[in-house]
Amino acid sequence: MNLDRFAEILPQLSQLLLDAVNTGASLGFWMPMSQADAVLYWREVMQGMIHEKLVLLVAEDGGEVVGTVQLLLADRQNGHHRAEIRKLIVRGTHRGHGLGRALLSAAHVEAAFRGRRLLILDTRTGDAGERLYESMGYTRAGEIPGFTIEPDGARHGTTIFYHVLP
Repeated sequence: MNLDRFAEILPQLSQLLLDAVNTGASLGFWMPMSQADAVLYWREVMQGMIHEKLVLLVAEDGGEVVGTVQLLLADRQNGHHRAEIRKLIVRGTHRGHGLGRALLSAAHVEAAFRGRRLLILDTRTGDAGERLYESMGYTRAGEIPGFTIEPDGARHGTTIFYHVLP
């Protein structure tokens, strides 16, 4: 994704994030999320892209942004072989049709192209993402209880996964 295209679709990216967060997705934000917070987040993503630390993959349907996934490239000398999968988001209207799997597969291709063979990610324990990641060959490395906290004080664990690309 180039930065000109990113600027064009920034409003759609913000709407995608709002849709996900405000329907309960665990993406690091509390609901209700504001439009301003969504735009601010995507501007942070843009900075990662500018510094070539982050790759953003976007799925569109008829010119409408319906999903994204990010690949955060480890930048330390001893980590040039690994990347983190972040913020796999699929619009609610497009869930259950394999788009998450397709985005994750595209991230695998991009990672391999960039020489990254070890992928890591985390997801809220018990979420549907766990089944997706396991079905795509990810290995559960462990769980951290109470990793996130909700406004009401409720805590949720996060499960860490890794995958070694061929």
